[in-house]
Amino acid sequence: MQHTVLITGFEPFDGERVNPSWEVVKQLNDMELSGVRIVARQLPCVFGASLTALNAAIDELAPQMVLAVGQAGGRSDISLERVAINIDDARIPDNQGQQPIDEPIVADGPAAYFSTLPIKAVVDSMREAGIPASVSQTAGTYVCNHVMYGLLHRLRDQPAIKGGFIHIPYLPEQAAAHPGQPSMAAGTVLFALELAISVALQVEHDLKVVGGATH
Repeated sequence: MQHTVLITGFEPFDGERVNPSWEVVKQLNDMELSGVRIVARQLPCVFGASLTALNAAIDELAPQMVLAVGQAGGRSDISLERVAINIDDARIPDNQGQQPIDEPIVADGPAAYFSTLPIKAVVDSMREAGIPASVSQTAGTYVCNHVMYGLLHRLRDQPAIKGGFIHIPYLPEQAAAHPGQPSMAAGTVLFALELAISVALQVEHDLKVVGGATH
């Protein structure tokens, strides 16, 4: 049986007409890469329902890796998230009008989970390819962090399945409506995600290189 990688993107939110994560991720659906089949699924930008959809896809596909992707408007590079924290603190309502504040994602769950992707090796490969990339120390406290935490909580007893989250910038057509905000072309993001999948499938032990931040 062919191995599968599940990659997810989100529907648009916060008044945007598109979400770059889904615009790019959907192009990977049914692609074969490094001997595995990639399956792309869209998640609702909704607390709770996003994890229900994610868990259903994991149940259906039994993937060997899960990579969730989301929009981080204002960031200038591809961000490999290091950590997800057990808190929902929504600056804006989700797409169903929910706005949880200081609520745990999993009652009595650990404070945080670390990505199980080789994040520094992925960043290194992207930079070698001329794509701006970095390790991010925060996935926020909105639906992206909610999904990353929920994913890693789900996979906590399945160490053979790698999981993590990547944030991507606005697309240029979005940035046009947000003067001064950085953007990245869809083709560049697509290549970056293909690199991320290939490297994550091949690298068992992450690089021991600097990826920290002073603030």
